[in-house]
Amino acid sequence: MQAETEQLAEFVRRHPRLIVLTGAGVSTDSGIPDYRDFQGQWKRRQPVRFQEFIGRESTRQRYWARSMLGWPTIANALPGAAHTALAQLQSQGYISALVTQNVDGLHQAAGVGDTLDLHGRIDRCVCLACRHISPRSELQQRLEQCNPAWSDLYAGIAPDGDADLDAADFSDFCVPVCGHCGGMLKPDVVFFGEAVPKDCVAQVIEKILAADAMLVVGSSLMVFSGFRFARMAAQDNRPLAILNQGSTRADNLASLKLELPCGPMLQNLTRDLAGAMA
Repeated sequence: MQAETEQLAEFVRRHPRLIVLTGAGVSTDSGIPDYRDFQGQWKRRQPVRFQEFIGRESTRQRYWARSMLGWPTIANALPGAAHTALAQLQSQGYISALVTQNVDGLHQAAGVGDTLDLHGRIDRCVCLACRHISPRSELQQRLEQCNPAWSDLYAGIAPDGDADLDAADFSDFCVPVCGHCGGMLKPDVVFFGEAVPKDCVAQVIEKILAADAMLVVGSSLMVFSGFRFARMAAQDNRPLAILNQGSTRADNLASLKLELPCGPMLQNLTRDLAGAMA
């Protein structure tokens, strides 16, 4: 790993204004599973789509039942080695912007400032009628009060606060509504089939244009909302480095590709760069 660390350190030194784009691979050490295997293929059933969520009560029952059981994994997760290393790199002045496809808030918990949450935050809920934002922890209390019999069920851990509970009958699960207007509640995240907010896209583009290069960490970039920014950086002659265990959609665009665990590699990187500064 030493040779790869030196390669990445050299890339960072040559591009002092670095924009970093992260994915699920940076949070696996925190106990949050990722979606895809090393070939970029789905490991499990695809996440719920936006139109299904708003169009079917049964879909919302299934979603919130699984979320009620999966939420503690997100709520209790702590930043891992990759999060803390990236926070250190930012404090050392190597990172000018960090964009994450993750919704777990662990970059902020690690101390990364001005993180752009491309897909929103799972620790918030939004009412689709009145747009009121409320804490996900508050909804968890309501879910448990309305559905006491569900609290004792066992469910396997799944990505982004989901849980594997496919064999259950969700028809009697009670889904709370907005306490302000009675509208439909949704996690404040971008579902499949839903667009990333335009103002967020504009901010990311601005950060790319101000950067010297892009580093992708822990993402297969199979989702277009992330891939387009890697493609944009490469097309605008910003060198692209990728640190990810497995293939990505932008491998052919990268000037440096390292297939190593994110946490240990980034920890080695911070030590290497700190040693050079001493």
